[in-house]
Amino acid sequence: MHLVKVIQTSKTTGDRLKEKQPLVLGVQSTKNVKLTVNVDKTFQSIIGFGGAFTEAAAYTLARMDLEKRKEIVKKYFDPVEGLGYNLGRVHIHSCDFALGNYTYVEENDTELKTFDISHEKKWLFPFINEAMKARNGKISLLASPWSPPAWMKTNGEMNNGGQLIPKYRKTWAQYYAKYIKAMRKEGFDIFAITVQNEPAAVQKWDSCIYSSEEEGSFVRDYLGPVLKKEGLSNVKIYIWDHNRDIIVERVKGVLEDPETAKYIYGVANHWYASEKFENLSKVHEMYPDKHILFSEGCQEEGLHLGSWLTGERYARNMIGDFNNWQEGWLDWNLILDETGGPNHVGNYCDAPIVADTKTGEIHYNSSYYYIGHFSKYVKPGAKRVEVRLQGITTIENVAFINENGSIALIVMNETDKDESFQIEIKGEYVNYILNAHSIATFLFNDI
Repeated sequence: MHLVKVIQTSKTTGDRLKEKQPLVLGVQSTKNVKLTVNVDKTFQSIIGFGGAFTEAAAYTLARMDLEKRKEIVKKYFDPVEGLGYNLGRVHIHSCDFALGNYTYVEENDTELKTFDISHEKKWLFPFINEAMKARNGKISLLASPWSPPAWMKTNGEMNNGGQLIPKYRKTWAQYYAKYIKAMRKEGFDIFAITVQNEPAAVQKWDSCIYSSEEEGSFVRDYLGPVLKKEGLSNVKIYIWDHNRDIIVERVKGVLEDPETAKYIYGVANHWYASEKFENLSKVHEMYPDKHILFSEGCQEEGLHLGSWLTGERYARNMIGDFNNWQEGWLDWNLILDETGGPNHVGNYCDAPIVADTKTGEIHYNSSYYYIGHFSKYVKPGAKRVEVRLQGITTIENVAFINENGSIALIVMNETDKDESFQIEIKGEYVNYILNAHSIATFLFNDI
């Protein structure tokens, strides 16, 4: 007899990552809708899940009392009691979710003799160290710059776009290398970098514009060679780091040059402006040797405490992304305060965990639980497997097989009515009714 574990989160029942009564695999019934999990057809390997260690998140955490801080960190990084995060994202000096603009060098230091990352020791490093302790292991970090220092840019400021002045390209490339080495000296694993956060957007916060040709030539002529010379060839370079809507043409503009492509490991993307998940598959089909990573997404325009749509947006994007070759998933701010910040230009947003620094209360948004249906049960090294859908239904799904042979099928119902369906796996069957506005993870072991 094979039992199936069922973990459910539901708006209508109050379940939050709740383990339900196990199901028994049996014989086929007459359900009109069937999901067939085919473990013999596999796709991309999954590197994991995580969120961004921004200065805003670290500062928010530091303002909570010790027990609340421990709770928040455990709820994200503990492999059993939390979401099991193994990835993180860090910003190379300031971003909008920092307390202000800052860099790691003094003005006009073209030789980078004053380079110093000690700014991060007050808030950021303690947060990452606590996370590694809760995980009882390393956290692989993706590092991204939002802007070069103001003196390296055409507009003379870190905010409001501008471009990297050509004569500073080598200096800026060396800046990445110094940052990676400094972080590693502190015990932090920078496994990858992106060239530039959102290179097609002029933002009122830290930002810098690159065309596809500029991004490609910077990697080809400066960043790639500098990392190689500095013994950092094992650090993966991701390009784009922006929305899915124009990802195909942007990536093509960079990767069609083989001299550039040899330095580039993959393509990072965000969810703003588009849910054209199929664009990721187009990138994969064009460049099957390149890897695709989700590097940022959040609910914009301030806090949305208690919203169920937020969690559904997360899961819908995760299902759509993974079904189109995404290999890992990084949320934006791990924690924000009661304002949806701090943010030095007032670009307030939401986060899965909101910590009220005035009252000490911790809010767990629906997004926290929806992410958990993936991150707790799909382990690093898992591979996506095929799911064939039979019948007319609105349910969304994706499935994975972990390295230990366990299988995780995630099914979501965003509609206002319950959905009835049957799951088939290896010639055995199980029936389920998924409540309106619910998500369930089905775990198959020893089958």
